[in-house]
Amino acid sequence: MAQIYRESAEVLGREQIAEGIFSLWLQTEQIAAECTPGQFVSVYCADASRLLPRPISVCEADPEKGKLRLVFRVAGKGTEEFSRLKNGERVQLVGPLGNGFPLEKLAGRKVLLAGGGIGIPPMLQLAKALSRGEKQAAELTAAAGFRDSLFLTEDFAPYCRLLLATEDGSAGTRGTVLDAMREGGAAPDVICACGPAPMLRALKQYTAEKGIACWLSLEEKMACGVGACLSCVCRSAEVDGHSRVKNKRVCTEGPVFAAEEVEL
Repeated sequence: MAQIYRESAEVLGREQIAEGIFSLWLQTEQIAAECTPGQFVSVYCADASRLLPRPISVCEADPEKGKLRLVFRVAGKGTEEFSRLKNGERVQLVGPLGNGFPLEKLAGRKVLLAGGGIGIPPMLQLAKALSRGEKQAAELTAAAGFRDSLFLTEDFAPYCRLLLATEDGSAGTRGTVLDAMREGGAAPDVICACGPAPMLRALKQYTAEKGIACWLSLEEKMACGVGACLSCVCRSAEVDGHSRVKNKRVCTEGPVFAAEEVEL
């Protein structure tokens, strides 16, 4: 397992980028330098009555400058506290946590990145990683699915072609990321995805039928974030060596899994 750090990170900037969606830039000492696309951090509240950290996927990491970007939806009192952070304040982080996407298995291939809702942010760091260097994809497309209001769409523009899907048809294709893929003529040989379970389930079925490799980043509620509490287990195709049943811990074995490893 890679090194995990606990840091007091300084807030560099906080911005609301859509209704209920916030972007937070943090200055770190070590975490940003160690992050790989698909990993997450545990963020602790200043309010001592909220003991458990909130897991948030890494949206962007700048290892040279030590900057980390988190994009999150306000879903409760913890994330509401983070949405009110001001420049110069500090927040406690633990990370990087979990396993990211296997860049070595994506290099040189036609890759489609599928993100739904708050599963879109981690796709941005993956797009950056696959758009240049020795791990560059042969062809890179992203498909982002929204309920209505858009966010982060301009951030993807420098790195890949972006297909949009909205439930109400206000932008891009009316429907799901699969609908956007079909309408946009995407023909990948591997798909990486993060989003709600129905989206991941549909992509798993689609890729199995088409014989396309698929990697899924699962979204689960977590308590400890380090594999001790077993609150985030998912059903797996094989017996887990830790729990001795057909479960895998999303926080440590995941959050990224090969599609055939997990049951949705």
